[in-house]
Amino acid sequence: MFKDLFKKTVSLAGHKSAKFFLSFVCVIESIFFPIPPDVMIIPMTIAKRVEWALIATIASLSSVVGGCIGYAIGYFFYKEIGVHIFEFYGFEGFASFKDQVSIGKGFYAWIVLLVIAGFTPVPFKLLTISSGFIHFNFIIFILVASITRGSRFFLLAGLINIFGKKIVPLLEKGSSKIMLILIVLLLIGFYVGYLIYNNYELFLS
Repeated sequence: MFKDLFKKTVSLAGHKSAKFFLSFVCVIESIFFPIPPDVMIIPMTIAKRVEWALIATIASLSSVVGGCIGYAIGYFFYKEIGVHIFEFYGFEGFASFKDQVSIGKGFYAWIVLLVIAGFTPVPFKLLTISSGFIHFNFIIFILVASITRGSRFFLLAGLINIFGKKIVPLLEKGSSKIMLILIVLLLIGFYVGYLIYNNYELFLS
């Protein structure tokens, strides 16, 4: 099921409305969707290297918008919606430490967690919903999310723009291996998220 969903997401990169679907995937990935937008950014940028900045911009802005929606879910509808998303991924207790993050070390530790989730394969949705639930400073949340997601997507698209011609033959010959690597990275991200979930009290202390 996961592999099929992964392939369908990748296939959207070749659609005539690929930019719209990229934006859509970026929004829902910040809320609940398990597949990262990187799998669309890579083939889209290779196909149209001249539009690499536009592609990265769409991904960055859409991801932040999705992050805001996730924040709102955590803030207003955690019990109705947010908790079910967390239960689906096995992180139902991740947002149960509101008092530890309001001031002091916990506040700065949460910023570090936001940076990690925004720039790495760690599921961003864990922090968007949790940030809303704990009523983390919204302005700082937007600022960190914008910087980290923007850096990640612009770096990815920029590197493909620079090395595109060299990468294309490799993709054509080893597309299945690349897909496997992306899936492994995603699973590693979820595993790191799981480790953070099980040790968040130690991390925030």
